[in-house]
Amino acid sequence: MASPLTVVIFGASGDLTSRKLIPALFNLARRGHLPPEARILGVARTEYTDDTYREYLHGKVRDGFGSAGDDWNAEEWNNFAQRVFYCPADVTKPNGVAPLQQWFAAHEPGEGRRLYYLSISPELYPEVATALGEAGMSRDETGFRRLIIEKPFGHDLATAKALNTALHKHWNENQLYRIDHYLGKETVQNILIFRFANTLFEPIWNYQYIDHVQITVGETVTVGKRGAYYDGSGVLRDMFQSHLLQVLALIAMESPSRYNADNLRNEKMKVLDSIRIPSAQDAKQSIVVGQYEGYHGEPGVPEGSKTPTYAALKLSIDNARWKNVPFYVRSGKGLKARYSEIMIQLRCPPHLMFPLPPGETMQCNRMTLVLQPNEGIHLNFQTKVPDVEGVRLQPRDLTFNYKQAFSTKAMPEAYERLLLDAMQGDASLFMRSDEIERAWEIMEPMIQASEQPDAPEPMSYPIGSQGPDCAHTMLEQDGRKWQPLG
Repeated sequence: MASPLTVVIFGASGDLTSRKLIPALFNLARRGHLPPEARILGVARTEYTDDTYREYLHGKVRDGFGSAGDDWNAEEWNNFAQRVFYCPADVTKPNGVAPLQQWFAAHEPGEGRRLYYLSISPELYPEVATALGEAGMSRDETGFRRLIIEKPFGHDLATAKALNTALHKHWNENQLYRIDHYLGKETVQNILIFRFANTLFEPIWNYQYIDHVQITVGETVTVGKRGAYYDGSGVLRDMFQSHLLQVLALIAMESPSRYNADNLRNEKMKVLDSIRIPSAQDAKQSIVVGQYEGYHGEPGVPEGSKTPTYAALKLSIDNARWKNVPFYVRSGKGLKARYSEIMIQLRCPPHLMFPLPPGETMQCNRMTLVLQPNEGIHLNFQTKVPDVEGVRLQPRDLTFNYKQAFSTKAMPEAYERLLLDAMQGDASLFMRSDEIERAWEIMEPMIQASEQPDAPEPMSYPIGSQGPDCAHTMLEQDGRKWQPLG
C-alpha cells in the first residue's frame, strides 16, 4: 500500500487555488491521473471546516468548469471532494504551524509524502518556507517533502538571491520546484519535440540558415483592477524575466544527451549564460517600451507612472550556433490580438534565378510555432502561381493545427501537468536557482534603462493596435519587420 500523499496548499482561500489549482487536481482525478492515495489540504486564515471549504470550492470550480465547455459531473466532484480537507492556520505567526502539525499527527500515521504549494503573496515566501523548516517539516527522512513556489521569484537580482538564500537554509535545491505555468503548456513542451525528434529541422537550426527569431506574447486585456500590483512590476518583470526567457532557452538550446531534469536544465542554463548582457549604454539601444492609452486612469496606477505595458528587446546569444542571429522578444497588454508565437525567419536563397516584378521583394521561408490561441505550426514557402506565361512566385503555408489533429483529446491545462510532475518528482519543467538569478542578470540592464530618471517616457499606443511605433522602428533599423499580430 502506497504511503499517504498530501498536497498542502497555503493560501487555500485565494483566487489561484479556486481558479487553477483545485480545477487542475480535479481534472487529474477524473481522468485517473491523480494517485488514489493523494489528498488535498487547504491552509489559510479563514475559519472554514472541511465541509464548508468543500462547499466554497464547489461553487467556484463549477462556475469555471462550465465555461471550459465540459459537462459537469456531480458524482465525480463528490468523489473528489472527499479527498479535500482544510486546516485553519496562520503560519506566519509564532507557533503558527502547530495546527498543521496536529493535523498531520492525526491523519498521517508513519511515513508520508508531502507537496507544499505556496499560493500566497510573494513577500511571504521566505517567512512560510522558514517556518516550515524550523518546525522540521522540510525533513524528508520519512517520505519526500517538496516546496512549490509561484512566480515572481524576486523583484530584481538582489531580492532573487536573497529569496534563494532564505530557501536554502532549510530546503535542498532538489526539494524546490519554482513553477512557471507557461512551461506547462503543451505547445511550449512541443518545441523540444519539433526540434529534436525531426531530422527535417535540426540541420538548419543555426546561423547559416536562420536570419533572426521573433518571440511574441500579445494580450488584448489591460491591467484592469490589477493596476496597483502591475505598476510595481511592469511588463519586463511580469513576462520577460520568466516566461519569455524560458521560451527563448528552449528554442536556442542544444540537445540534451538524455531527457531528464538535470540535463534539460543544464542546456537551458548554457543558453542563458551565453546571452550577452549589455552595458548601460547598449541597453538603451536594445529596448523600446510603450504604454497603452488610458493606463494612468486604471485603478491603483499613480499619475505620471512610467511603468511600461509593452516592451520589445533585441538579444544576442554568443555561441557558435547563434552567431550574429538577433532574437527579438516583445510582449504587451491592450494589443490587437491575444497571440503567442515564435517565428523563425530563414535566410533567403543566396541566388534566385527567377525574375521578380519591378519593386517586388521575395518573402523568405519562415517557420511559426503558435503557442496560443490557435495552437499549431506553420511552414511558409514559395510556390509557383499557375500560369502559362512566365514564372510568378507566391508564398503559401503548410499548417499543422493541434485542435484538428487531436480533436478527440482535450488540451490539458498547464497546472495539471506541472502538479503531476511535482508529485512524481520530475523537475524538468521547473526552474533552478541559477536559472532564476541568470535571468535577472540579463534583464536588470534593460529594466534600469527603462526606469532611470532620465529614461524617455514610454511611447503611447492605442488599445487594440499592433503596439507603439518605436517597436517597428527598432526592426526597420535592422532591415526587418515584425510579423503582424493576429
